[in-house]
Amino acid sequence: MAGMDIGIDLGTANVLIVVDDKGIVLSEPSVVAVDNRIDEVIAVGNEAYKMIGRTPKDIETIKPMMNGVVSDYDNAERMLKGFISMLGEKKGMGKIVMPRIMVSIPSDITDVERKAVEDATKQAGAREVLLIEEPVAAAIGAGIDITKPGGHLVVDIGGGTSDVAVISLGGTVISKSIKTGGNRFDEDIIRYIKRNYNVIIGERTAEKIKKDIGCAYRRQEERFIKITGRDLTNGLPKAITVSSIEIMDAMSGSVNQITNLVTKVLQDTPPELASDIAENGIMLTGGGSLLYGMDRKISELTGLRVRLAKDPISCVALGTGIALGSVELLEIAGTV
Repeated sequence: MAGMDIGIDLGTANVLIVVDDKGIVLSEPSVVAVDNRIDEVIAVGNEAYKMIGRTPKDIETIKPMMNGVVSDYDNAERMLKGFISMLGEKKGMGKIVMPRIMVSIPSDITDVERKAVEDATKQAGAREVLLIEEPVAAAIGAGIDITKPGGHLVVDIGGGTSDVAVISLGGTVISKSIKTGGNRFDEDIIRYIKRNYNVIIGERTAEKIKKDIGCAYRRQEERFIKITGRDLTNGLPKAITVSSIEIMDAMSGSVNQITNLVTKVLQDTPPELASDIAENGIMLTGGGSLLYGMDRKISELTGLRVRLAKDPISCVALGTGIALGSVELLEIAGTV
């Protein structure tokens, strides 16, 4: 299908794709599985994710995105090609030829990182590549009219990065980004279990712990989860039970980095826009914002009302798709 417009949220944890007016047509983990004997991709997305920690020595599962940017150029390109091909094969769109693609990127991306995203997308088959900052896309996807002269503060907590931006008149007034997000929470949990229980767990187990009992703010009722890992003492499987309080403490350093970033952006915000934000509140987007109590933690620290977007995981992708229909306006604002 030629002449198609595609919006891509190229995330560290997941890739979401929006096609024209069809909404989100693909949501898959940012993983590719490669058979090193023949140097060929054998799976991408969900199928590759299922292989993590379970592959024979000749097959490798690779996450080509790290901290919101391309860390493995060749496999990022192959992953994108695989997803675009998947649209035609599994989504019934026919063969997609030379689409125009808009890709979301972190707000503090370097020129080198920006070029890596552009080049990988072009090599994946795009006839034209447009880039949009994630906080802007997230604001659009959350239903905020960014074209009006009013300040909005968006906190987008993704898998690899957290972006905080003040947006007004279609553009970013001030933005800051840190390489801390949902994946860092998982790493915190893995380190905590190893240090306190002498047990090694995998990233999929850590993610389950985070989703089931993780919290940024203490729960009213403490929760527990039983997990199994490898005992470092004898190498055998060992079952342990951990509490939500433990996991909150394990992730507290990373959570505080994000909340402190919000404070720094507010401190640097011009007075008129700060007044707007006090009235409009803070919009939370991104999968990391679903961590229990994150909204309350930020609200308590800033004294402002904090709202969780209706569909925080999809906001950036949806906003990227909407932005494709308003490229000229966003170009005037210097957003793309």
